[in-house]
Amino acid sequence: MESSVTQVLIVGAGPTGLVLALWLRRCGVDLRIIDKASGPGETSRAIAVQARTLEFYRQLGIVDDVLAAGIRVERLAVRTPSGVAATLKLGDFGAGLSRYPFAFALPQDIHERILVRHLEKAGVAVERRAELMSFEQDAAAVTATVVKDGASEVIRAAYLCGADGASSTVRHGLKLGFPGGTYEQSFYVADVEVEGVIARDGLNVCLDTHGFAIVLPVRQSGSVRLIGIVPAENAAEEKITFETIRVEVERITGVAVKAVNWFSTYRLHHRVAERFRVGRVFIAGDAGHIHSPAGGQGMNTGIGDAVNLGWKLAAVLGRRADARLIDSYEPERIAFARRLVASTDRAFRVLTSRSVLAGLWRRYLMPRTIALLVATPAGARFAFRTVSQIGITYRDAAISRGGAGRVRGGDRLPYVEALSGDNFAPLSSLDWQVHVYGAASPAFRAALAPTGIPVHAFPFTPAAAEAGLSRDAAYLLRPDGHVAVAVEAQDPAPLLRYIEAFAIEPGASVT
Repeated sequence: MESSVTQVLIVGAGPTGLVLALWLRRCGVDLRIIDKASGPGETSRAIAVQARTLEFYRQLGIVDDVLAAGIRVERLAVRTPSGVAATLKLGDFGAGLSRYPFAFALPQDIHERILVRHLEKAGVAVERRAELMSFEQDAAAVTATVVKDGASEVIRAAYLCGADGASSTVRHGLKLGFPGGTYEQSFYVADVEVEGVIARDGLNVCLDTHGFAIVLPVRQSGSVRLIGIVPAENAAEEKITFETIRVEVERITGVAVKAVNWFSTYRLHHRVAERFRVGRVFIAGDAGHIHSPAGGQGMNTGIGDAVNLGWKLAAVLGRRADARLIDSYEPERIAFARRLVASTDRAFRVLTSRSVLAGLWRRYLMPRTIALLVATPAGARFAFRTVSQIGITYRDAAISRGGAGRVRGGDRLPYVEALSGDNFAPLSSLDWQVHVYGAASPAFRAALAPTGIPVHAFPFTPAAAEAGLSRDAAYLLRPDGHVAVAVEAQDPAPLLRYIEAFAIEPGASVT
């Protein structure tokens, strides 16, 4: 039996596994990524790519290719059988909050191919038709048995990550519980060609007393995605086709379907694994959390898992940080996953309830509520913060310290535009750095110079003040763009203590 050694073995080549591989590879980590499928997915599946994900892609240097392949969703219309009840402009509803202040759609099959192409450029190929059969771990490494095209291989890896979906072999191998539940309704999803006039750059949420549906653009070729509840009278049928529910779908959505490219029905779950880590083995993405598609959060949350785990593994494997740094992965990401599942569950139950009162609220009051919410710039910005994931914070994490202005350790760095660029540009280093908004004193720079961590000074502008940053304060940033330590008055001592505690050594090579 063949055997080999690597630093990280990734199981699963969906967006979560691919982003983890890209981040690790950019940091010089040796890795293998396997998937039992013969190739990338062929269907659109997850579509929404949130602003926080696009910010990560900018750090990785792939955002331009992603943006070129997808569609900017310019508006959201809330429809009832009586017509359009509310409209929200999505083209810039997060203006000033991110470089990517818009809603964005990219089918998962195209998305995965872009990630695969960039990973191959980095020298790593996804190993297809390769299945994880078993694994065990000791204090030094994980030993995994993989079968590829009928041949077995034993891979010895420092760490193993399961990004292998809701039926995760890695999660089952760890014997982790996956508590939660299943929604009672059946749902449909279809990619279709439609007749008549329909905005190709808009998202329609169609509300009705008996249910809801979503109509949104999928591909630049013009196909449209339909998502909704299977009508109650059809839910018990053994085989449901699009023709079975065509009349009800066209009634709720207001579109006339001329061709069906893909159709499927499914049941939705809401679950979070009891652990995201056991020793040297981790799970991420759907292997750790699944929930309703409300708000387009699922895939983006998995990508957030990948980035969070990726920079920490790279730092430890490169002997640039103490191994205790990895301990923060599970508490940071599992806390967010639990909050997300709880919030999307509440929203989804309102959208899908078949009770008379809920139906009347959904058809008559909910559109008015949405219209009032988005009528002001503040409401639009609130909506952007809610769905874009820029509001994710790790304030309660053990590796988050201090505060300056409205910014606390654990917060995502607030985005600030400037005439010469923006403050997110230096994050492409994927490394630790210090930001000062104002003037960085010579004494402060001299105190940090021995650490090798660069200090970037930006003008303290009205935009910086509005973002909550404090003049002349210092912010030590993690490689993922979250604040590790924030201090007023450029006191270097808290930063130096933090750096010493985690033995951070920027620029060290991976061995």
